[in-house]
Amino acid sequence: MTESGSDHPTRRQPQPPFPQQDDEHPGYTDRMSPRPDHGEESYEGSGRLTGRKAVITGGDSGIGRAVALAFAREGADVLLTYLPEEEGEARETVRLVEDAGRRAVPLACDIREEAECGRVVEAAAGEFGRIDVLINNAAYQMSQPDGIEAVTTDQFDRVVRTNLYGMFWLTKLALPHIPEGGTIINTTSVQAYKPSPHLLDYAMTKGAIVTFTQGLAAMLIERGIRVNAVAPGPVWTPLIPSTLPDTSEFGKQSPLGRAGQPAEMAPAYVFLASPESSYITAEIINATGGTPLP
Repeated sequence: MTESGSDHPTRRQPQPPFPQQDDEHPGYTDRMSPRPDHGEESYEGSGRLTGRKAVITGGDSGIGRAVALAFAREGADVLLTYLPEEEGEARETVRLVEDAGRRAVPLACDIREEAECGRVVEAAAGEFGRIDVLINNAAYQMSQPDGIEAVTTDQFDRVVRTNLYGMFWLTKLALPHIPEGGTIINTTSVQAYKPSPHLLDYAMTKGAIVTFTQGLAAMLIERGIRVNAVAPGPVWTPLIPSTLPDTSEFGKQSPLGRAGQPAEMAPAYVFLASPESSYITAEIINATGGTPLP
């Protein structure tokens, strides 16, 4: 494993090979080698989101944690959702937000259920009075290298309900609480455009998120609400060792030759949530390590 530290983008963060590692789902940050970088030592805010109130699904670890940290250092309060088994991860995200002087509201829930999505919105409205930024980030995947025949109905249902149903319900229920000038940011993926066969069901949902983002943007612009998405490439998060069989070369396929770190995704979300992107809606920001996308 090559150590990070260079300003050259290919060497700015650790490069493969990584130690082979396997973990139970949903995966745990402290078990990963190298440990993901969420911007703990590097992200410096400049007040770009002062006073904003944000909801981040899957905010306990990975990209969600990095976004919560960045939002807090930019001046936003954050409600973050997580699965009950991710309680320890969520506590660390809460600590990072509170260390930045902002308010963190952790909420254990399962967005595969409509009632749970309603609980998220009710909690955010009750705690904050409004939702300025909704980030639909929570996702589930499970590699099936043996083909579509190996994708069980239970797996397919979990992927679709987590990645699509949850996003749809949260967006629908949150809209009455999103004021003019608010933003919705969805997490799609390079998989939406260049699907890996072993992630067929996951890639399908990520393609749907692109379509949902663009259609919703056209629908909501009259209300003064912008809708955009971020499409990460391979990013080093706990989801990787808990859902992929081979982590040793993860990210090597990107033109940068390495996986992205959660900290490298967060600035795209900050930009899309800030007034600096006021002329941008229906857009997909590709953070793929150089993989060209449409």
